[in-house]
Amino acid sequence: MAVKPGKEMITRIFIVMLALIIAFSGISALRLINIMIINGEKYQNEASEQQLYDSLVSAPRGDIYDKNMQVLAKSTTAWTVYITPNGILKIEDEGDREYVRKTIAENLSKILDVEYDKIYEQTDKNSYYVIVKKKIDKSVADKVREFLSDEKYEDLELVRYVGLDETTKRYYPNDSLASVVLGFVGDDDQGLGGLESYYDNELTGIAGRVVAAKSAAGTDMSWTYERVEAATKGSSLVLTLDSYIQYTAEKYLEAAIAENQIAERGAAIVMNVKNGSILAMAVKGDFNPNAPFTLSQADQQIVDALENDEEKSKKTSELLNRQWRNKAVSDTYEPGSVFKVVTAAIGLEENLINESNTFYCNGHTTIAGRNYNCHKLAGHGTQSLAQAMSNSCNPAFITIGQDIGINTFSKYFKAFGLTEKTGIDLPGEANSTYHKQSNMGPVELASSSFGQTFNITPMQLISAAATCVNGGYLVRPHLVEKMIDEEGKVVKTTDTGYKRQVISESTSATLRTLMEFVAQNGAKNALVSGYRIGAKTGTSQKMSKILATGDNYLYIGSCVSIAPIDDPEIAVLVLLDEPKSDKYYGGVISAPVNGKIMTDILPYLGYEPSYSEEELKNLAMSVPELVGDTVENAKAKLSSAKLQYQIQGNGEKIIRQLPEAGNRILSGGVVILYTEDTGDKTVTVPNLVGLTANEVNKASVNSGINVEFSGNTTSGGLKSYRQSIDPGTTVNAGTIVTVYFRDESAVDAAD
Repeated sequence: MAVKPGKEMITRIFIVMLALIIAFSGISALRLINIMIINGEKYQNEASEQQLYDSLVSAPRGDIYDKNMQVLAKSTTAWTVYITPNGILKIEDEGDREYVRKTIAENLSKILDVEYDKIYEQTDKNSYYVIVKKKIDKSVADKVREFLSDEKYEDLELVRYVGLDETTKRYYPNDSLASVVLGFVGDDDQGLGGLESYYDNELTGIAGRVVAAKSAAGTDMSWTYERVEAATKGSSLVLTLDSYIQYTAEKYLEAAIAENQIAERGAAIVMNVKNGSILAMAVKGDFNPNAPFTLSQADQQIVDALENDEEKSKKTSELLNRQWRNKAVSDTYEPGSVFKVVTAAIGLEENLINESNTFYCNGHTTIAGRNYNCHKLAGHGTQSLAQAMSNSCNPAFITIGQDIGINTFSKYFKAFGLTEKTGIDLPGEANSTYHKQSNMGPVELASSSFGQTFNITPMQLISAAATCVNGGYLVRPHLVEKMIDEEGKVVKTTDTGYKRQVISESTSATLRTLMEFVAQNGAKNALVSGYRIGAKTGTSQKMSKILATGDNYLYIGSCVSIAPIDDPEIAVLVLLDEPKSDKYYGGVISAPVNGKIMTDILPYLGYEPSYSEEELKNLAMSVPELVGDTVENAKAKLSSAKLQYQIQGNGEKIIRQLPEAGNRILSGGVVILYTEDTGDKTVTVPNLVGLTANEVNKASVNSGINVEFSGNTTSGGLKSYRQSIDPGTTVNAGTIVTVYFRDESAVDAAD
C-alpha cells in the first residue's frame, strides 16, 4: 500500500531541490563571471580569432622615375594564392576530403609551378590561412579563378578552400636598364640593393588592414562585418638619371667590354660637374631586377660545369653578388695617369708650377734609391707642363710631386674628398685606401703623384675631376633629385650645395686649358666633332693581384672627359677592368667610349656643335625621303644635299632607294634610286681598315658603298681599325658600312 508523502516530507524535498537549484545557479553564475569578467578579454580574443578574418593590405611602394618622369620602377597589382586547410579538414567524409586535397594540389601545382607534394602537404595543416604562392600576375590569377569556377568541380565548392588576396609586385619596365643603381626587392617588398635599399623606408608605404567575419570553416559568413583601413603608398623618387643618357652609356660600355674582352666588368659615369647630379651610372655585366636571382647565360654555364652541389651553390652566390655589385661606387682601383690632373691642380694652386715651366725627361728618374721608368724609354726630352700631361710623363709628375711635398700633398688629397666616401645616396659605397701622411715617404709620394699605390672609387675620381674644372668646388654627387607623394607634391628636395672650395677659379681655368690640350694632342680618341673637349686618360697595373697570381697582364684602362671645356657641365668617366685583347691602354680602349657617349648626348642636351671645315668634310647627313618623287625631283634633292646618285631602271618615279630615308651617310655618298623592279645592284665591300678618313671616302665611292665614321676622324693621320662588314662581302649597292677610327698610339704611363 502506497504511503502518501506528508507535508513535512514535501517541505524537505522542496528545500533540497531549492538548494540544488541555488547551488547549480551559483556555479553557473561563477562560471559566467569567470568567462565574462575575470577572463572575458581572453575568451573574447579567442572567439574573435575563430570568427574574424584579420588581413593586412599591402601598401604599394613608391615609384621611381628618371628626371623626365619616365617610370623606372613601379608597383603593380599582384595576387597571393592561399588555401584554408581547416575548412578542408572539416569535410566529414574521408574519401571526399582526400579528393578535395588531391584536386587542389594537382591543379594549383600546374598553374603556379609549385611542387604537388608541397601543396598536398599544406592542405593538411591546422590553419585557416596557408600561402601557396606570392605575387602572381593577372594572367596566372585568372587561371586560378578559372579552376575554382570549373563546372566539373562545382559540387566541391572549392572557393571555400582556395582564395586570392590582392597585393603588389615590383616591376621594372626597362629590364636591366640602370639595374645596379635601382636594385631590387625581395618577396616581402623590402629593398635588397641600390636605391630600393637605400631609400627603403621612404619607398615603403603604410600597410592597410581588413577585418571581416568568417565562419568556423574559415569562409565568409552570410552576414558580414568588415572594417577597412586603407593602405598608404610610399613616397616616390624622382632621379637625376636620364633614361636616354643611361641607355647610351650602357650601350657603348657593353660594346667595349665585348670588343676588348674585359674580364672584370666595366663602369661608366656621366655627371653634371656644377651640381653633382648623376645623369647616368652604367655597370656591365649587370642583371634584370625583374628576375634578380637569374644568372647570365655565361655565368650559368660556369655553375653548370661544376660537379659538387656545394660548389655550385657557393659559385652561384658569388656570381649573383658580383652582378648586383655596383662597380662605380663599391669597388676601388688605382686611377693611374688620370690622377695627374689632381697633381697638376695642387702644384698650380700652390704656385709651384705654371704653364711656362718645362720638365726634362730622359726616360727615367730615381727617388730615394727607387728607379721609375717613363713609358717612353728614350725619354721625352724638354717639355712644357701641357706636353708633360699630354705625354703622360711619369718622371715629370714625380718631380712635381716631390716639389709639392708630403704635407701639402696629403692636405689636398683630403680636400679633394679622396680620404672619405663621397656620400652618394647608394648603399655599399667603399672608402679609399691610401698612404697616411704619417706613413708617407718620398717613394710613396712619387708613386702617388702619378696615380698609383693608392685606391679610390670611380665615384671619388669623377668628383675630384669635376672639382678641377668647375671653378674648384667639391660637389655632392647624388641620384635623387626629389621625393614626391601620391598626389605628386614635393616632399623633399636634395641639397646640391658644394661641400667646399678646393682650388681657385684661376687654377681651374688653367686646368681646363691643359685638359683641352691633352684631348687634342694625347687623348685624341675622346674628341667629338663640333665640340670643345677636355680629357685625361690613364692605365694602371693591378699590382696586388699581379703579386697574388703572377699574371703580369692585368690592367685597368680609364678616361675622364669634360664638355664643353670652355664652360664645363658634363663629365664622363669610363673604366674597363682587365682587358684580355691585345690593347689595354685607357687612351685606346676607354677614350673611344667617352667620345661615343659625348657624341650622342651633347646634341641631346641642347649643345649646338660648331664644325671646322675639316670636320664638315666628314660629317654624316640624313638621307632624304625620295620614294614617290619623280626622278628629276629626286636628283635635285640629292644634289642640294651634296649627295651622289645612281638610277636603276627607266621609270619616271622612284619606287625604292638605298640607303633608305633617315639613314646617315657622309657628304658625297651615293644613293641608289630604283625606278623599276630590276633587282638589286650588288657590289663587293672593300678592305677599309688601316686607311685615313680621306682614303676610306675614296674607296667607298669607287666601290659603290656608303660609309659612316665612328670615332675621331679629324686628327691628322689617324687610321681605321675596324669595319662593320667584312671585306669581300657581297652587299646591295648603297649599303652603309661603319668604319671605326682611333689613335692606336695613345699611351698612358703605367708603372
